[in-house]
Amino acid sequence: MSTDDRAAVTTGIARLHASPGLAGPGRIGLVTNHTGVLPDLRPAAPALLDAGMRLVALFGPEHGLHGTGQAGESESAWADPATGLPVHDTYRCDGERLDELLLDSGVDALVYDLQDIGARFYTYVWTMFDLLVSAARTGVRFVVADRPNPLGGLVSEGPLLDPGWASFVGRAPMPVRHGLTCGEVARLLNASIVPQVAGTEADLTVVEAAGWRRAADAEATGLPWVAPSPNIPTPATATVYPGTCLFEGTNLSEGRGTTQPFEIVGAPYIDARFAPALAELALPGVHFRDLRYVPTFHKHAGRPLRGVQLHLTDREAFAPVRTAVAMLATLRRLYPDDFAWRSADRGAEGTGHRHFVDLLWGSDRLRRTVDAGDDPLPLCDPPGPPGRWAGDDVLLYA
Repeated sequence: MSTDDRAAVTTGIARLHASPGLAGPGRIGLVTNHTGVLPDLRPAAPALLDAGMRLVALFGPEHGLHGTGQAGESESAWADPATGLPVHDTYRCDGERLDELLLDSGVDALVYDLQDIGARFYTYVWTMFDLLVSAARTGVRFVVADRPNPLGGLVSEGPLLDPGWASFVGRAPMPVRHGLTCGEVARLLNASIVPQVAGTEADLTVVEAAGWRRAADAEATGLPWVAPSPNIPTPATATVYPGTCLFEGTNLSEGRGTTQPFEIVGAPYIDARFAPALAELALPGVHFRDLRYVPTFHKHAGRPLRGVQLHLTDREAFAPVRTAVAMLATLRRLYPDDFAWRSADRGAEGTGHRHFVDLLWGSDRLRRTVDAGDDPLPLCDPPGPPGRWAGDDVLLYA
């Protein structure tokens, strides 16, 4: 794609940098990490200070302010050497504890600027939700500096989460691939779930990403790509992630510990049958290559594995959730004695615990359907495109 073919997008944080008054008066806390950059890659926090915004604190999500933490990790609270501002760790912090953190920080408003990737189980939006709830309870204003959804905003996939399966990888009814920006998610949650938890809506403002259109994916925006977390290195990784993240709930490696996380999956028991069986499905927009690899960490670290790499041939036709679900059904059929689900208790295998794939999927229907040998693909049908399932009044972009 040439530069001329790309959209001219101005992120919400770039608009705030140009007009700091959009955040309102008072002491401002910035919820951010290494993805919180201007289009020229300057970190937002020092740039906003230079522009005159009254920043007094920083708040980091999973993976930490600098993105050094692996999955399920963050960074310790400390002072940011670039700005001298205190850094508060919000990961796994909610309820009264998060309320106290906001009150102790002395902020009058929070500005949220994190790059999401459009999958319900990516935790940044749930950090936003928890902070929205606390902001509503404590009277702190909440400003979302919006960014484009890197998968585009025309398509959703998968069922709405069943509230009985709510967790930090999904707290509210949304499809697996939701098709919204963070600003749109905030509007949806603030009008529905936040009042149920906090008793009132938060004082919410969304600073829109000017120039974005729903058909534009990450590469069409013209914005620089900053890996949102250690295992989402490229836009291609983000594209497959809403599907292959489901492999976190199985005994297969999802490619962590390699240079192509989520683009490759494998296990010690996979053999030459897997890639051809997937090719026979003729899934749109993707080819499967048989491969062998050795992860350096995470599942099966140091062990030779066999599996497949997903090679995207048509990103618009590719359906990540349907593709991954078809792969799971194929694994159960080919390797019934070896394929297994992992429990949500630290990912351990076994019974007596909730299965992690159920939390990712938002119910136990996928696991039970695959185990029964029934066709799971109908489960992937969403409740409609973003404007239908979320409501057109939530959408900010055409």
